[in-house]
Amino acid sequence: MPTDPTATKLEGVLGGRTAAAFKRAFGVVTVGDFLEHYPRRYARRGELTALNRIPVGESVTIVAEVLTVQERPMKARRGSILEVRITDGQGILVLTFFNQAWRSKELAPGVRGIFAGKVGDYKGVLQLAHPDYELFEAAERGSSAEAARSWAMTPIPIYPATASVASWQVAKAMAVVLDGLGPLPDPIPDEVRSRENLLSYGEALELIHRPKTDADAHVARDALRHREAFLLQAALLQQRQIAKLEETTPRTAAPGSLLERFDAALPFTLTGDQNLVGAEIAKDLAQPVPMNRLVQGEVGSGKTLVALRAMLTVAESGGQAALLAPTEVLAGQHLRSIVKSLGPDLAASLMPTLLTGQMPVAERRRAMLRIVSGQAKIVIGTHALLSESVTFYDLGLVVVDEQHRFGVEQRETLRQKGRRPPHVLVLTATPIPRTVAMTVFGDLDVSTIRELPAGRAGIETFVVGLVDHPGWIHRAWARLSEEVAAGRQAFVVCPAIDVGQPEDDGEPPVDDEPVAAPESAERPRATVVGTLAELSAIEATRSLRLASLHGRMPSDEKDSIMRQFAAGGIDILVATTVIEVGVDVPNAAAMVVLDADRFGVSQLHQLRGRVGRGSLPGLCLLVTAAEPGSIARERVDAVAATLDGFELAQVDLELRQEGDVLGSAQSGGRSSLKLLRVAHDGDLITLARSEAAAVLDADPALSEYPALRAALEHRVDASARAALSKN
Repeated sequence: MPTDPTATKLEGVLGGRTAAAFKRAFGVVTVGDFLEHYPRRYARRGELTALNRIPVGESVTIVAEVLTVQERPMKARRGSILEVRITDGQGILVLTFFNQAWRSKELAPGVRGIFAGKVGDYKGVLQLAHPDYELFEAAERGSSAEAARSWAMTPIPIYPATASVASWQVAKAMAVVLDGLGPLPDPIPDEVRSRENLLSYGEALELIHRPKTDADAHVARDALRHREAFLLQAALLQQRQIAKLEETTPRTAAPGSLLERFDAALPFTLTGDQNLVGAEIAKDLAQPVPMNRLVQGEVGSGKTLVALRAMLTVAESGGQAALLAPTEVLAGQHLRSIVKSLGPDLAASLMPTLLTGQMPVAERRRAMLRIVSGQAKIVIGTHALLSESVTFYDLGLVVVDEQHRFGVEQRETLRQKGRRPPHVLVLTATPIPRTVAMTVFGDLDVSTIRELPAGRAGIETFVVGLVDHPGWIHRAWARLSEEVAAGRQAFVVCPAIDVGQPEDDGEPPVDDEPVAAPESAERPRATVVGTLAELSAIEATRSLRLASLHGRMPSDEKDSIMRQFAAGGIDILVATTVIEVGVDVPNAAAMVVLDADRFGVSQLHQLRGRVGRGSLPGLCLLVTAAEPGSIARERVDAVAATLDGFELAQVDLELRQEGDVLGSAQSGGRSSLKLLRVAHDGDLITLARSEAAAVLDADPALSEYPALRAALEHRVDASARAALSKN
């Protein structure tokens, strides 16, 4: 098979200096990387940009016509300012150049071009200071009316650009690359491309970067979206295929087993969904190939109990189970909850053991000894479990709690600690839309727990909008004091610890939802320190037992605070999102989330799930200063409107940017989607999965599809490079 030209280093085509600039600006290294730097939109020489819709403070690339040019002296110092007014026929934008009067020769009235820069506002007038620009040469139009019309209406690709690399610089470099490209291998099988009437890869690249008409760009984009979906699904299905070739130790629960004893002692009946998912897991564990299953479920639906039953099945055959939690607070909570659920006899025989990064050295050594010797059949830990110094005796099951806080590489690091490939169970209380599950977790089997345990009283959620009603915050504090007077406890959640101090859970950072929304970026964040001082001073709450909790506290202090709160010794706990997942205090009935617009939809739903977990009705007040109608306010309103996490997951998907939904930590290099949009391309993703499955079923080794095999190998190589670059 001929060499794939897209694998060529970009410097070999454009030269080292240009390639280095593009690498710094866009992260592209190879010709293939650069070819996938697609236009974000198209402009025309004959159409102007609507200047009245240009956002202040953002970098823009626009098409406009020069209206007037004026040079004037600067008042405060020597030199001159050249002011060029450009227009779309209605709005005006001013270009300003300092001591560059020579530009007036080319920026003459009537000239059209592309202008790029950051939009500023000077005395109410929009302006670009020292913008980059490229003018349309009149000579390009040709002599005939038809040639002029064609010239004016030909789409001009507008690329994602930076302050150092303008859109037209990308376009010129792209032309050089395309002109020297030659034939390209196409990973999409001929039968698939023919059936779906798709352009070849080379044709699609040519037309998306150099379209003659709008239709050219449209059909090219369709072909490249299909290619992207097909390659992604083929890679995920191939990964599943490879996983099925591994051999592991089957784990079963016999009559009279640990699992049977545990179930008999439960003071409640498992829900139907818990039984169903438990049966799916038991069937997986009994197989000689490793389980790879994702369990998604509503907040409080009992996913951890389902995972504990799987741990007991593994322990029955002498194996160990490791539960990876994202924070020390959650890991400690899991340990206490598991020990309590097991009861003294089972706990003594299974020796549940905690391992975190902030444990005292002597305690950590004792924990590691119990793990390596096999005494600890159940191990609960944070990122500390991933350390090279941690060794298991017989790791049979890996449980990853709150998967969105971990990356694929971290899951794989823990999996590699088994002598034989362990079974893997991934838990999430953030329900995942079907298309996201297929896109990010297409290599896993998916189980769902929707049913909540009986006896839950439910949660009422209200938005406290401070824009229209600034005084409502006082009523929120009074409402908390009423809950405490009724014998209940409450949380107050803040997005930051103190001024200049974001939350830190005490473990290595992982990608997560963006905390601050763009609309609120300039507003000071509510802090734990400031809010605790405020509650200590106002009449409604100053006599109550107040405490704070955040990720920068020492481990033993965090543990002590949580124990006090769980025992009823604290009335109001002011905390960061360190309490987002897993914290289970049935007497906690109320929550106030300050600056709720700074959190994502799923994160707000998770936080709300900390109240209403017992027989007491829950109350959640979402305090926000976001303007009604803004995207930030829409997120808050959406959470208040429903308790259905699956409905909120779809809302979240539609409101958030694609990269935020998938996250580089989730992908291991897999989810850097260029054109595919999981919020809108569900049908295409489903179709591509079916097509890829048919190809792999018929030819698992892809011996008849060398271009597809090479493309998938390239994806694996890119994933490995991305993983290495993080370490």
